[in-house]
Amino acid sequence: MKNIITTSILTFVFFVSLSAQSASQLIKEGDSFYEKFDNEKALELYKKAEKLEPNNYEILWRISRAYVDIGEHMPSSTSEQKDAQLSTYQKALDYAERGIKAAPDKSVTYLRRAIANGRIALFKGVFSVAGVVNSVKADLEKAIQLNNGGNDIQAVAHYVLARTHAKTSEKWKPARSVLGLGWADNQIALKEYKKAIDLKPNYVMFYVDYAISLIREDDYKTARTMLHKALESPIEDEDDSIRKEEAKKLLKEIEGK
Repeated sequence: MKNIITTSILTFVFFVSLSAQSASQLIKEGDSFYEKFDNEKALELYKKAEKLEPNNYEILWRISRAYVDIGEHMPSSTSEQKDAQLSTYQKALDYAERGIKAAPDKSVTYLRRAIANGRIALFKGVFSVAGVVNSVKADLEKAIQLNNGGNDIQAVAHYVLARTHAKTSEKWKPARSVLGLGWADNQIALKEYKKAIDLKPNYVMFYVDYAISLIREDDYKTARTMLHKALESPIEDEDDSIRKEEAKKLLKEIEGK
């Protein structure tokens, strides 16, 4: 009887270990496709991993990320296409929520919820969903306060917080204040962009968006420096080529200023 119990336990441990290894391998394979900007294939592999470990936050936040990246590049000309895009962002939010429940002490889970909600806010109009924007800010501050996940996670958290301040502060402050968005400040955005760049230098979008906020403050000299750095940085994101073209255009626009 003792041998039977021992054998059963060992068999159970073996299959649990096999499952964990399989999920880990699927994550690794999914990441390799994500690095090639093949979000659909990455999502397919992450979803397979989810079947093995449905409460693994490492899987859940990656699925959320994949849905956001897929949603960003979906067509949105017709009402049907717009509905499909919003539905994709909602899936990203749902998985981010699950990630927080699975790992409420991890920065990346709050970061992914902030990003999913941020896409929804941009889709619907930042000033029509003030509550969502406030939750984005709260999640980013939570991710930064937890301060885990490594430099890349923290850099993106500071960057998205900077973008949130920059985008929201575009509207006249008295009008924003009525909506509960009076906290947005382009000066804070500048500080957050610098923190993001310190943590993760040579990332195209950090430099371009930092330059845009600098131009708002008429700091053309520093903006030009940042735009040149954007052009010198390697391609790491599927939209980096587009952002580099944007940097070239901005350099022409501020030439001589």
